[in-house]
Order: sequence, then structure tokens, then C-alpha cells
Amino acid sequence: MNKSSSIQVIDRAAMLLDAIAQSDEPLSLKILSAETQLHPSTAFRILASLGEVGYVARDSAGHYQLGRKLLKLAGRVRRGIDIRKEALDIMRELRDQLGETINLTVREGDEVIYVERVSARRMMRVDQVVGSRAPLHVTAVGKLMLGELGDDFVLAYAQRTGLAAFTPHTITSVTALLDEVHTVSEDRYALDNEEAEEGVGCIGTVIHDNTGAVVGGLSVSAPLERRSDDWIPLVMAAAERISERLGYFAG
Repeated sequence: MNKSSSIQVIDRAAMLLDAIAQSDEPLSLKILSAETQLHPSTAFRILASLGEVGYVARDSAGHYQLGRKLLKLAGRVRRGIDIRKEALDIMRELRDQLGETINLTVREGDEVIYVERVSARRMMRVDQVVGSRAPLHVTAVGKLMLGELGDDFVLAYAQRTGLAAFTPHTITSVTALLDEVHTVSEDRYALDNEEAEEGVGCIGTVIHDNTGAVVGGLSVSAPLERRSDDWIPLVMAAAERISERLGYFAG
């Protein structure tokens, strides 16, 4: 096989792997052939070779899915990714779009931790100190994380923490918290309406890794009178871009 043929085989293998990775379900040879525009016999030979090295596996119906070896390699890549590094330039772009402070948070137990911040270029601004913490139920991102963890976790969290009030606007009722968590989970974004700090409003959404797990949150903080619902799609789009850098692509 000459050099150009070898490169062509690699290109075709990559096309097949991309097609498989983009599907939530195993794919048949017929569908993969149509997706990649490869002749079925060509696709079959390449898939067989990928199967021999563990990059592709077949289910009981003979359909193709990513193999354990490839998923293991992907996991190694994911563990090496620094979410702060991947997010920082996107956070700066969002700050410049909105003119307000952008925060990156991760969950540790019953709290979110602010691990990165891009401050607004204005005198009157809202800044969260990197390294500071806040209970899940008082932040926009934290409420979304509670939704990911499920009702049983929310109930246990409420019992552990007592849903302490930080302001008169903090949600302190278990029923109200469950209702809020269900709503924000469906919307895929959440608001903090002076729940952590009076006069401050936030818009937040979550960041996923290549397994679909929530690994962080992105939010914008501003004085409540400056916050705009027009920011919601921009915050969500920025979080999606960060998630894509971590290997997650929404269906």
C-alpha cells in the first residue's frame, strides 16, 4: 500500500468513527455506508480492522459502536483537560459581549466553588472571589446541579443544610426548591434573583464533559437592574462551546 492509499484509509476510518460517535445508538453497516458515502464492502473492511484493535465493537444485532479501547483513550484525554484553561478565552468573549463579570464554578459536595473569574471592565461591577464557595440552593448554577443530582439528593441536601437563608429572597422551602429545580432543569438555565446577595442577579447554565456528566457551571453576575433576559442565549451558547471543547456534543 503506498503512502497516499494509507492516508486515504486513515481518513475513511476517521469518517466512520465520527459517524458512530455522533449517534446515541449503535449503527448498521448500511447507515454507516450512507453517512460516510463509502461502499459497504469498503466500510465493512475498515470497521473490521478497527474492531480488531478495539476501537469499534458490534452489538448483538451486528450494529457498530465505539469500542472500549477508544473510550478508554478518550477518558485519558478528558482527565488531562483543564476546564479553566479551555473556558478562559470564551469567558473573556462573553464578558466583552455582556459587559459584566463571568464566573466559572465546579461542585464540591453541597457547594459550588468559584474557580475562575473574568471581571467586568467597569467601576460598578459584581465580583466573586476565586476560591470562594456558596451553597447549591442560592446560586443559579447550583440549582441546575441539584436538578442533575435528582429529587432524592435534593431532599437529603435540604435536610443536611437546612436551606439556610442568605437574603430575604433565598429559597428556604423544600417544596419551593423542588419546583425551582424542576423548572430550571427543563429550561437548561437558571436565575439567581438576589438569593445569594441582595441587589445581585445571575444567569447560569452547566458545562458537560465527553461522558455527558456535569463538570462545571458558567454564569454572569450583575446588579439586578442591569441584568437582561437577552443574555440567556449568549450564556448558554458560551457554555455549549466550552462543553464541546471537553468532548460533549448535544444531540
